[in-house]
Amino acid sequence: MKFGKELKKQKVPEWTEAYVDYNGLKRILQEIRSFNQCQERSTPSGDPLNIPVKDFMDLNMIDQDPSTQVDIENQVIAVNAEQQQNSRKIYKTKLLSFPEGGEKEIKFFKKLDDELNKTNNFFKDKVEEVMREAALLNKQMDALIALRIKVMNPYFDGSGSLKCLYTDISNLAPSKITFPGRADSSGTKQMDWGSCAEINRSSLLEPGSPGSSCQVLDSSCQAKFEIHSMENYTCASTTEENPVDSRTSHLEILDRVTISNTYDNPISTIKGVLKDSKDKGLSCDREELKQVEERLKLVFVEFYQKLYLLKCYSFMNLSAFSKILKKYEKITSRRVARSYMRIVDNSYIGSSDEVICLMEKVESVFIKHFLNSNRREGMKLLRPKKKIEKHRITFLSGFFSGFSISLLVAVVLLISDRKLIQKKSETSYMNVIFPLYSFFVYIVFHMLLYGANIYFWRRYKINYPFIFGFKQGTELGYREVFLLGNGLAVIALGTFLVHLHIKMDSKSQHFETYIELLPLGLVIVVLAIMFCPFNVIFRSSRFFLITCVFHCICAPLYKVTLPEFFLADQLTSQIQALRSFEYYVCFYGRGKLSRRRTKCSSHEIYNVFYFIVAVIPYWFRFLQCVRRFFEGEDYTAHGFNGLRYFLTIVAVVIRTAFELRKRLTWKVLAVVSSAIATLGNTYWDIVVDWGLLQRNSKNLFLRDKLLVSHKSVYFAAMVLDVLLRFAWVQVVLTFDLQSLHGMTVTTIFACLEILRRGIWNFFRLENEHLNNVGKYRAFKSVPLPFNYYDDDEDEDDDGEKDD
Repeated sequence: MKFGKELKKQKVPEWTEAYVDYNGLKRILQEIRSFNQCQERSTPSGDPLNIPVKDFMDLNMIDQDPSTQVDIENQVIAVNAEQQQNSRKIYKTKLLSFPEGGEKEIKFFKKLDDELNKTNNFFKDKVEEVMREAALLNKQMDALIALRIKVMNPYFDGSGSLKCLYTDISNLAPSKITFPGRADSSGTKQMDWGSCAEINRSSLLEPGSPGSSCQVLDSSCQAKFEIHSMENYTCASTTEENPVDSRTSHLEILDRVTISNTYDNPISTIKGVLKDSKDKGLSCDREELKQVEERLKLVFVEFYQKLYLLKCYSFMNLSAFSKILKKYEKITSRRVARSYMRIVDNSYIGSSDEVICLMEKVESVFIKHFLNSNRREGMKLLRPKKKIEKHRITFLSGFFSGFSISLLVAVVLLISDRKLIQKKSETSYMNVIFPLYSFFVYIVFHMLLYGANIYFWRRYKINYPFIFGFKQGTELGYREVFLLGNGLAVIALGTFLVHLHIKMDSKSQHFETYIELLPLGLVIVVLAIMFCPFNVIFRSSRFFLITCVFHCICAPLYKVTLPEFFLADQLTSQIQALRSFEYYVCFYGRGKLSRRRTKCSSHEIYNVFYFIVAVIPYWFRFLQCVRRFFEGEDYTAHGFNGLRYFLTIVAVVIRTAFELRKRLTWKVLAVVSSAIATLGNTYWDIVVDWGLLQRNSKNLFLRDKLLVSHKSVYFAAMVLDVLLRFAWVQVVLTFDLQSLHGMTVTTIFACLEILRRGIWNFFRLENEHLNNVGKYRAFKSVPLPFNYYDDDEDEDDDGEKDD
């Protein structure tokens, strides 16, 4: 695989703009190559006087020793490092010899310097960020170990062993990490990381497998770390310090610590509302200790993955500099790679060891204190898990796709051959049975659209697993979603085909009672698979969906995250599916078959729930907006969003009333309320959710950054969103479509709403992804379990009050 493709594959999507612009540098080299080729054509090949002197220099350099070559290279370029006020360096390259057409080479090195400065600054910013996080983690571990001792042995008095426990934890603090050339002159024994970092950096420029350095750490580096860790874990003599002071200083941490309340469950939310407090005091029981350990474990895993991506970021950028300089040498025959790469190696991104050292420290602390020194299990949790694509998934997905299409054709031919829609008696039967199967039509169509969304999200490098917060390595790809959707379609179509065939066969009339139970059995099978506790059929994804549904139902009591409100938005496009589920309850709750044949709409209770079911998804979103409004994230945005859903609820209620009663008053109210709600929803879709129609945008009527290169796609999506948003007009104005059956019209318009939602999904996540890219946000924000408060500040405040 070419390095350009490998770089694109290995990029962190949210950091794309912070990587070396490898393709941009290649384009400049193409310009240099084109210019040189034009010069070669214009120069007679047979005239020896026109051969550049530099070519003879390159021939002579082959027999020279390396030191002489370096001197000659230094005559080609000179790189100056200017020290900035913020203690950072800016690199500028000057060409010492100008060949013909040297303007393009000056342009190349100027861009190369800009890329080096950009990657250096970004890497330094991120390293400083993780060092601050390491200091916070150090304090969190101090509090955790003190809490463990307090819970396990409330009358603990062994201060010497307590000091031993803190030895390795304190090494997480940035001040405790020593790097080559930075050790102080004291007699303290420090770990020699020089050779370890040198091994990792030297492997970066080898032209072998470009991703190997990002996968595992060097064995010799690991061996040194283990020796150092063993020395840290050994309880050396502590006679130089007072053990009583050690015990006091560590155990008193618990007096300055509270448990942060994240409001992530109904009980904590209710308590927080009643007590108006975000934190709670320590209870020092085992349940609290277990919760704190689980939360800290997640923090460590997320922190380690951030370090891992930073290490890969450094590796890929250093490789990019090496590769592009080799291409420059090949095109221009001017040897500059070694001298420029020496500057790159001495820059911050090439010489910094903080990330590698922190990775080793995190491994040590995590494995010792959370996995009982079980290194194998610890590294399974820490190392990023890659999803393995299986060929059988692709085969089964294609197989079920063809099978479902064949069954669909068979159903259409059977209905056409038996003239089930044209006969009055058969039409009434279809009106009773079809809503039972239309439930699966909506679900399957939505799943297939979601699979298409995943395909295009991957194609345009939208990091949907991170946005949705899927467990790493367990997210479903488009092949898996297509497999599930087509598998469900095969089961539903096969059941419907058997149902119609037996119903139309006069010899099988005595099976009619059992045939009516086929749709119910199909629903039971789907629900059984959904709630199956065994690790089959993507259990992690199934439970994630169940959790999100439960959080939607308890909307105001759980903290609202993107998966919850995204799922609630999907449910607003599945009103007909929810009404079909209500029809199941009505149809099978009426007992005998003769009673089931009568219309459910003739029952008052059914009509009441007909209203309620249509409102439920919008009510979920309204409560989610209320929750986020009171959390104070963005009062204006969430206030208007909640108002929008409230207006939609009013419009749906009035429209449903007109659908059931068909009066002129309800019709006028339905038109007015639906028009107001639709205009607000359309504006919100395009301007807020998609981020389009921005003023002063580089792309007219769109936004500055677009992932899809064809701008017409965005305009087509906006037009379709407006048209499909007004699909309710058919319900209110009741167009006379004589060629289509009533249930067919309802199904078609319900599928059009699902199609609109599928289009909305892609552009909604594209906008969310671009927001993450703009803020370089590539990691989940995991709240820390402990909050520290400073007693000294409280005393100062009391003193000021006394004054």
